[in-house]
Amino acid sequence: MDELTTEREYAAQGYFFVAGVDEVGRGPLAGPVVCAAVILSLEEARRIPGIDDSKKLSPKKREQLAALIRERARAWAVAEVSNEVIDEINILQATRLCMKRAVEALEPRADVVLVDGNMTLDIALPQCAFVKGDARIASIGAASILAKVHRDALMRAFAERYPEYGFERNMGYGTAAHIAAIREVGICPIHRRTFVTKFWDGRLKS
Repeated sequence: MDELTTEREYAAQGYFFVAGVDEVGRGPLAGPVVCAAVILSLEEARRIPGIDDSKKLSPKKREQLAALIRERARAWAVAEVSNEVIDEINILQATRLCMKRAVEALEPRADVVLVDGNMTLDIALPQCAFVKGDARIASIGAASILAKVHRDALMRAFAERYPEYGFERNMGYGTAAHIAAIREVGICPIHRRTFVTKFWDGRLKS
């Protein structure tokens, strides 16, 4: 991606704290949706080469970049919205809420927010949405990396508690093995009930 070009364009207009925001985990059958917001530094000494859409990076590279982002960014924040809330308000609204929480947790506060996808957030700041922004804009890519690393760690922890579902491999997504496990033993407390109706018979894992 063209590193920090968009952020510098906003800075030239007086928006010096440009936050990128992205989500991970809209599609899985289990676990929270996780969002991150990142304000990258425009200083050359704090530049982070290699930022990209988290899905294009290896797990090892994501971990390395996440550490650099946490160390060098002007500000960063990660937020979660649980599977219970997803079931209650639907995944689109849960994602919007999650992004809002991440943006509002930033310190210092953002001047403008660049959102991945085509969503509008319920925030009082100027915002602009960018389709495939995680592959085009460094601050959004950085947010996608932090969100992915955070959520993957959560799902590995859940895998130890609920080993039947292979969360350490599928991260909650609906793989054939994951769906087979739901059919065999039922669902666990982190499953999204509104996502599993086609293959869940109502049983809860004992």
